[in-house]
Amino acid sequence: MGNTQQTLKVRFISINQRGPQEDESKRSEDVESKSVSEKNTNNAPPKNKKVYHDETEELKQEKLWHDAEKKHPWYDAPPKVKGLYHMNIEFTAGITPDGVYHLLTDPQSGPFFDVKKWRRLMENKSIKVLMEDGPRQIAKVKKSVICDLLWWSIPIPINLIVDENKKDHKTKYKKEKVMLMKVFEGDYKVEPIFADQERLCKHRLPKSREEYKKCSGGEGKIASKVTMNQYFQPYLLFNIPPVSWCIRGITIKTAKTLLEALQKTATDFRTATRNY
Repeated sequence: MGNTQQTLKVRFISINQRGPQEDESKRSEDVESKSVSEKNTNNAPPKNKKVYHDETEELKQEKLWHDAEKKHPWYDAPPKVKGLYHMNIEFTAGITPDGVYHLLTDPQSGPFFDVKKWRRLMENKSIKVLMEDGPRQIAKVKKSVICDLLWWSIPIPINLIVDENKKDHKTKYKKEKVMLMKVFEGDYKVEPIFADQERLCKHRLPKSREEYKKCSGGEGKIASKVTMNQYFQPYLLFNIPPVSWCIRGITIKTAKTLLEALQKTATDFRTATRNY
C-alpha cells in the first residue's frame, strides 16, 4: 500500500483548484531530510518518509466518512476565537487528525486557495530544515499570507521557526521576522473526536482509539478538534489605538479565513467522487 500522506496529497490537490498550471510548473524541489540548505518547497514531489499511523485504518476512515456524508452530512461550526493579543482558537474538521495535521503542516497539501477570488491565501516560499529526529522536525519556514484591508489584498511575508511532531500532532512556532510584530508565536494540537461514540458505544464511552475501534466494531468515524494559541504584539508605534485595533482585527480575520478554508477542503474531500 502506498504512503497515506502521498494519497492525501494527491487527492486534496485534485479536489481543490490550485491556480494556473504554468505557475505550478515553475516551482521546484525543496525539503531534504536533515538538510541545511534553503530551497523552494511549494511543489516538491512526494518523498517516501516513515509514517506514524495505521495506513490501512486511514483509508478505511476515508471510506466511512465518504459513505456517511451522503446520508448525514457533517457540519463544522466556524472557528471560535477568544482573547485580544492572546488568541485561543478552536475548530473541528470532519476528517482524521492525521489528515488535518497533514493539511496544516505539509507545504504541498495547499488547502489555502480561494477559488472565488482565484488567489492563494497562504503560500509556502521555502523551508530550511534545522533538525529532524523521527516524527519531530524543526525548520525555518518562509510564508506569504494574504491580508484583506478594505479593497486591497496585501501579501504579508512571515518567517517562522517551526517545531512539528507528526506522531503527537503538535506544533510550536515563533517568529524569526514578521512585519510590524514584536511578538508572534503560538502552538496548536490536533485531537481525535469519536464522532459515532454515542450511537455505537452506548454502554461505555471510549477513552482511546483502541477502545473506540472495539466498541464501534471498527465502524466509528474519527473527526478532529484543533486547539490553537496565538500570541502577538505589534511594535511600540503600532501598539497604540486605533492602529493596534486595526492590526488585531486584521490578524484575527486572517486566521479565521485560513481555517475556514481548511474546513472547506475537508468537506470537499468527504464529498468528492471516487472509487473504492
